[in-house]
Amino acid sequence: MDRLDALNLFVHIVDLGSFTKAAGVLNIPRATATHTIKALEDRLGVRLLERTTRHVKATLDGQSYYERCRQILADVEDAESCFDEGALNPSGLIRLGLHGNHANRIILPKLAEFHARYPRLNIAISGGDRLVDLVGEGIDCVVRVGVPKDSSLVGRKLASLREVICASPDYLSQFGTPSQPEDLVHHQAITFFTRQHNIQYPFTLLINGQKQDYKVGGWLAVDTSEAYIQGALRGFGLIQVPHLGVCSYLQTGELVEVLMAWASPELPVYVLYPQHHQLSPRIKVFVEWVTGVYQDYFAHMTKR
Repeated sequence: MDRLDALNLFVHIVDLGSFTKAAGVLNIPRATATHTIKALEDRLGVRLLERTTRHVKATLDGQSYYERCRQILADVEDAESCFDEGALNPSGLIRLGLHGNHANRIILPKLAEFHARYPRLNIAISGGDRLVDLVGEGIDCVVRVGVPKDSSLVGRKLASLREVICASPDYLSQFGTPSQPEDLVHHQAITFFTRQHNIQYPFTLLINGQKQDYKVGGWLAVDTSEAYIQGALRGFGLIQVPHLGVCSYLQTGELVEVLMAWASPELPVYVLYPQHHQLSPRIKVFVEWVTGVYQDYFAHMTKR
């Protein structure tokens, strides 16, 4: 195995956390992968990987080397993309961050179509709702709700999501139904938190065309959109959430929309990727594909 192939193997092992999975993706024997990494560590004179019975992760030296290897492989890929075959039918691994109900509802059902169109691409998906460091965590591309705040990322808007404020009938029976935005201060809300810090998002409504925030107290904080909705279904408080994620519960009456006379600001959905990936064929084909998927989905929703 030449040096470039060894770098590619090392990156795959770190990404997948497994010698066996990396060997399977690259279609090489597990023993070859083990021998190649040992030879690489011997040549460099450092230990690159920490191995346990369940997982493999990079050492501090290995993490630094991993970042350099990823950049080298990206540069090689970009150089080869000037040829039509590499640009039209890219290969390799694309690491995606797909977060929220909209991603599960819109992207995952269509992913087989993407694979059929680009069979040489392997896909690794990071889920959940936590904020990710694309570069630090090796994520190539993420689909996320909200206006991008990181200037190092390139973004393309995919759609705008209508939001609603809602709660379960049990909650409204116990605490009453707010009839004016000012009533929100007397209610309970479910809030979000992350590993890094607690995020207390206020509810936001459009009052005479201007955004107005309303702080709502509450005893429950969650870190996933699924838990956010489930908390509301169980009567734990009000939530403000994209209509797309709760439309079925609103139709069945399991959740009830409140303050319908006041619109919530729409939430933009972006596909984001680091600037150094801007010309990568892998990223380009996914961005073009996912843009079309969102356009088709919302065009269909408009006709319903």
